[in-house]
Amino acid sequence: MPGCFKKTLFALASLISFVSFILIVVAMGTPKWMTGKILCKTGADLVNATDPELVKFIGEIYYGLFRGGKLRQCGLGGRRSKFTIFPHMVKKLNTGLHVMIIMFLCVAIFFSLVSFGFCILNAIKVPYRAINGPAGGCLWNFLAGGFVVLAVTSFMAAVKLHHLTERIANFRENVFQFVILEERFEDCFWICVASATAHAVNLLLIAISGIHFPRIKTKTEEVNVTAEDIMY
Repeated sequence: MPGCFKKTLFALASLISFVSFILIVVAMGTPKWMTGKILCKTGADLVNATDPELVKFIGEIYYGLFRGGKLRQCGLGGRRSKFTIFPHMVKKLNTGLHVMIIMFLCVAIFFSLVSFGFCILNAIKVPYRAINGPAGGCLWNFLAGGFVVLAVTSFMAAVKLHHLTERIANFRENVFQFVILEERFEDCFWICVASATAHAVNLLLIAISGIHFPRIKTKTEEVNVTAEDIMY
């Protein structure tokens, strides 16, 4: 049976793995990975709008991995619309990269659950095989955190290098052209970053569990028996 200190560390690690699993699932299902401001360039150019008038042509956009929405303003008031990435819009994006982001997160969810199971196992008993022990826990946490990092990095590449926001903003816009004025990574993106950080914390906890701390031994006082003590 593992010691009390080791049990506590692995119980905490299992809780963190489960929280990471919840965070990734929530992030994937929420449509707010990115928000931004979009300028209706065509409408602004038509009326030759100056700085004070540009406010009437600045809208908003938000999107996640599966859906999003935007407020388009082209001088005649705001019009809100919602959209889904699959199955139509993904053809206009970098399909391979977008699907890879989703696949990375799905794999990270799987390894988070595996890590959760292994941490529970190590909190209950000491496994006979090394792969089932702390070494296995480190492996699954490393893989889970690594795939989350790959997903986050790929999403940043899609936004910055492949102009993901601009492509989404101009989807099915035959008359007006939109320009991106501002982009912000939102809560769901940072939730994934927090998930990767959680697995890094787990690696630290598992490493600490393998440290053998010296035991404090209390010295027993030697009893000196003399002839006088025997007489009494």
